[in-house]
Amino acid sequence: MGLTSELESPTKTDALHVEKVSTSSLGGGSEHLEDLDSIEQTQSGRYAWLVAITAGVGGLLFGYDTGIISAVLVYLDNDLGKILTAGEKELITSITSGGAFIGAIAAGLTADRFGRKGAIYMGCFLFIIGAILQASSYSLAQMTVGRLVVGFGVGSAAMIVPLYIAEVAPAKYRGRMIGLDNMSITGGQLISYGIGAGLAKVPHGWRAMVGLGAVPAIILMCLLPFCPESPRQLIYHDKPEAAAVVIQSIFPQGTPEQVQQKIRHISAHVAEAKALKEGKGDLWLIKQLYVVPGNLRALIAACGLMAISQLGGFNSLMYYSSTLFALVGFANPVAVGTIIAATNFFFTWVNLMVVDRFGRRRILLSTMWGMALFLALAAVAFHWIPINHDLTLKTTKIGWPAYVVLTCMIIYVGFYSSGMGNTAWLSSEFFPMEVRAYGTMMLTCSCWGSNIIVASTFLTQMENTTPSGAFGFYAAICFFGWIAVYFCYPEVKGMTLEDIREIFKHGFGVKYARGLQKEIKARKQLENSRA
Repeated sequence: MGLTSELESPTKTDALHVEKVSTSSLGGGSEHLEDLDSIEQTQSGRYAWLVAITAGVGGLLFGYDTGIISAVLVYLDNDLGKILTAGEKELITSITSGGAFIGAIAAGLTADRFGRKGAIYMGCFLFIIGAILQASSYSLAQMTVGRLVVGFGVGSAAMIVPLYIAEVAPAKYRGRMIGLDNMSITGGQLISYGIGAGLAKVPHGWRAMVGLGAVPAIILMCLLPFCPESPRQLIYHDKPEAAAVVIQSIFPQGTPEQVQQKIRHISAHVAEAKALKEGKGDLWLIKQLYVVPGNLRALIAACGLMAISQLGGFNSLMYYSSTLFALVGFANPVAVGTIIAATNFFFTWVNLMVVDRFGRRRILLSTMWGMALFLALAAVAFHWIPINHDLTLKTTKIGWPAYVVLTCMIIYVGFYSSGMGNTAWLSSEFFPMEVRAYGTMMLTCSCWGSNIIVASTFLTQMENTTPSGAFGFYAAICFFGWIAVYFCYPEVKGMTLEDIREIFKHGFGVKYARGLQKEIKARKQLENSRA
């Protein structure tokens, strides 16, 4: 029998098919596991929100350190011993993405062993060291190392924070709470642009710009002791009593019996995860993402959307917006770039408000077409801007095409941040517990792998294919991404993490998830009628 069939067969038996297994062996009588989740229907308290907001500071670190480079590139001058070429600018920009790729892998391999909080602590430490190295740089080599170290921290935070929030959040608010991390990311980017504009006239002000990245890292390290470990991780490490305390804090209106039912519910899934992982190494577990068909489909849906979100042009704006708006003739490109960052922040808030109400899939299908359209319009407008092959302007006059480009970029960012930019990070909820850390690691790696491509090629692509060609290429990626979402991205709003594991056992689960949503809605209506 092949490895795939061996792995699939346990899930087809009553013994391990946890959604249908009796809980008598866990001390819960004869009810099904889906009946043990009634606490999810109670009102959650402020505790979970405070934990999510605190963890979201890690997102602010991510956003600040990826956003500040846009201003730094404009004001570096010859402070590193020379005027940097386009290739050297791409190096210190893309090296952060390369470091983030490695940091995400390191966090993924240690997240189950040492818990979620340990990786967040390590990320904070790396942010502080990286900020010091950058602020004290007098050579391209030291600046590159500083950006690399910060990248390690960015990758760790980007991988572990949404995973941690997903495991702490009540199901009905999970999208919104993970959205808080996304708001922190865009808030960090907005703050970085504001600081970049504020320090624009300060001699060597870029040193303060990068040095200030250590401040939120120090704040997060001070706040983390007040945050709990994930209940699922506590149960995984045989600490059900501690998990019960956390669950009671998350659901203050839940009865002690409901808390214990939730413990049994999670424990059954943890037992299944441990049974699958027993005696197996990290490599074997990573392999399960590819050899188990349901896991592979979840991986394709999650990583595919993440890759599209990075390759669809947005990061060219985050990293090079100041360079781009200087290119089209604006005298204060950092201030103009701040408009983009503010738009990003505002529409992230919009996504936060609607994602659990309208659902991930509907939002994606409603916004991705707009991204493709306005990128295409920007590509057309670039045709009328007189730009030399070396990306210098033939004239200093700002014409109507520059304002069209700016308008298209603002609208594009509105569509992006209200949809795909935030929804892509929610996809960590697709993975079963036994491979969730590794799946989230691969999700984050797909982010930074794609990021490396954009950061290291954007200026070169603009030179070789013209700005019109570059933005036309991004428009095509967004259009074909919209088609892929229609066929391969299921709706999981309101489902527990334990419910979601069933979806990808039925192809990409788009139709199956739609039926499951109807069942969940009917179940809630029944609960409300009983109340």
